[in-house]
Amino acid sequence: MTKLSVNINKIATLRNARGGDIPNVVEVAKDVQRFGAQGVTIHPRPDERHIKYQDAYDLKPVVLTEYNIEGNPIDSFLKMVLEIKPTQVTLVPDAVDAITSNAGWDTIKHKEYLSEIISECKHNGIRTSIFVDPDLSMIEGAAHTGTDRIELYTEEFAKQFSLGNKGAIRPYSECAILADKLGLGINAGHDLSLKNIRFFKENIPNLLEVSIGHALICEAIYLGLETVVKNYLQKLT
Repeated sequence: MTKLSVNINKIATLRNARGGDIPNVVEVAKDVQRFGAQGVTIHPRPDERHIKYQDAYDLKPVVLTEYNIEGNPIDSFLKMVLEIKPTQVTLVPDAVDAITSNAGWDTIKHKEYLSEIISECKHNGIRTSIFVDPDLSMIEGAAHTGTDRIELYTEEFAKQFSLGNKGAIRPYSECAILADKLGLGINAGHDLSLKNIRFFKENIPNLLEVSIGHALICEAIYLGLETVVKNYLQKLT
């Protein structure tokens, strides 16, 4: 079975929009695990516009499944990761001002840089994963960095699938086959949703983990909205 790691960044975004501590990210992390999720993912950014660095520390005692921290390995991020020692760190080359992740690593150009960071994380008992585009050369490059896993960047698949182009899965399948041959574990994430996740899973051999946040939280709002409205109406009767 492929593990589901729930990215709770959007919960923090909602909290920050109003100030205070509602919704509480620690309680949400507890709940998604209670509901069956096998992991919790966060992606703190330098401006802390959603998950804050303090959240990363606060979540450590309550994530009893797999704790995955994603981010660009700048000094402050690495310091935090090495102190918290999550189950997994996913290295993502997002720019400081990026709205969301929009590209994978050039694992050939940045081989030495990535290798050094990965070595330090693994020395501290942290599993490593590299965010990569579905490009065979980038998969080969990732294998030379010493990483444990790769995370396939799935935005293009999701976009094409929504347009009816199921053939867009092909490069992802090919990369997964190569990654497995090279001894790399396979994760995936970005714009995966209830609409496309089964098809993706069925076509990606040895898929270990998916990290899903934006779509899952949006779907949770829609699927739960009727219940909440009816509960309010009942109390107002």
